[in-house]
Amino acid sequence: MEQTSTNKKGIRAKVQRFGSFLSGMIMPNIGAFIAWGIITALFIPDGFFPNEALEGLVGPMITYLLPLLIAFTGGRMVHGLRGGVVGATAAMGVIAGADIPMFLGAMVMGPLGGYLIKKVDEFLDGKVRSGFEMLVNNFSAGILAAILAIFALLGIGPVVVGFTNVLASGVEVLVNAGLLPLVSIFIEPGKILFLNNAINHGILTPLGADQTLQNGKSILYMLESNPGPGFGILLAYIFFGRGTAKQTAAGASVIHFFGGIHEIYFPYVLMKPVLIVAAIAGGASGIFTFNLFDVGLRAPASPGSIFAYFAMSPPGDYLGMVAGVLIATIVSFVVASIFLRTSKAGEDDLAGATAKMEEMKGKKSSVAGGLTAAEGTSAGASASDAPNEISKETIQKIIFACDAGMGSSAMGASLLKNKMKKAGLSFDVTNTAINQIPDDADLVITHKDLTERAMNKKPDAIHVSVENFLNSPKYDEIIEKLK
Repeated sequence: MEQTSTNKKGIRAKVQRFGSFLSGMIMPNIGAFIAWGIITALFIPDGFFPNEALEGLVGPMITYLLPLLIAFTGGRMVHGLRGGVVGATAAMGVIAGADIPMFLGAMVMGPLGGYLIKKVDEFLDGKVRSGFEMLVNNFSAGILAAILAIFALLGIGPVVVGFTNVLASGVEVLVNAGLLPLVSIFIEPGKILFLNNAINHGILTPLGADQTLQNGKSILYMLESNPGPGFGILLAYIFFGRGTAKQTAAGASVIHFFGGIHEIYFPYVLMKPVLIVAAIAGGASGIFTFNLFDVGLRAPASPGSIFAYFAMSPPGDYLGMVAGVLIATIVSFVVASIFLRTSKAGEDDLAGATAKMEEMKGKKSSVAGGLTAAEGTSAGASASDAPNEISKETIQKIIFACDAGMGSSAMGASLLKNKMKKAGLSFDVTNTAINQIPDDADLVITHKDLTERAMNKKPDAIHVSVENFLNSPKYDEIIEKLK
């Protein structure tokens, strides 16, 4: 049994790591997607301010800019700037050979280009005569990029186009048959397993962008990001929950609905796993309503906040969008309320559920961790003391690292900066993805489940493991050692 459990964890970790890699190519470029969505919303013939000249930005941005950014990011994740340059150049092959936005092709060629130039550099390491380094570096990258671009144009492009058409046809069949709401059966449990970014940005966003180019909007952007199902569950806890779960649900609902950080409601579902039925029911009813009103978003709603929904919805879709979110909220609230009212008495174990969520995700949840602070617990108390090597003489640059380098690590870095400012200290504190920890990092702070990966990436740095990015006593220990 123990071996089986270990295997399951290993498989889940591999799936999460792959999903994190996919979403890692998209998430850093969400700002570019939103910029394109704003330009589309404003200046196309059906936009707020139709403008034929400015409308000319729409096509080139989705055809060239966005796929090239994705490919560059994917290549850079594998082999730094050289990987990004080769990956983006290689992606031009699939872009030039297709009449649809080549997001999936870019997600293939970007990492492939980065991987191959990495292998070329490893092969040439130590074999180049002094004085010829720049010549060899530039021409090795250029020759490989040219070969990959041609290969992508003639070989990879047609395959990706065919695969994309199959996926698009499948989505169209589901929409026409009224079966699209059934995807909630997979999406809602997937979110609890921390596959939400992989599903939303790794799969739905590329397909949605293609639909947006054709129709000006896409319902695919709304399948995972709808804040209604989670909001309904949190409302049910506000009215029918008990103990700490009831006390914290109101604050969590604000973070979830307006802030768009959906993982805040995952522990509430894990306290009573049957509530996944409420999430599925809410998600399916919301998708059904969106489909009924024929609404969609112009660009990804990231994060999944109600504000982002209004910003990315065409003006004529506001009614259907609000109806879909409202229906999803009501349905999930009703179903969750039934389960909560008929459950056994006793205080809900929010801390235990949060720990279970983090074990399933394979990383710490910064926002959910803040909930357990209300109980007077310190999730970081069980971690080892900060290393004795920490001192103002040994530390110059402090890095917070997480999977994507955008969420929990950013919150942790901000918190430590504020504590240092109050203590009169001045150190370079930044956040990044584990795969992009800089070479000059002296102290790397990660969640305990990610520390091993961080140490493999930067073995010569001092590493500190925390249990909770928002509520760890390690920050005070580090500050005391740096004084």
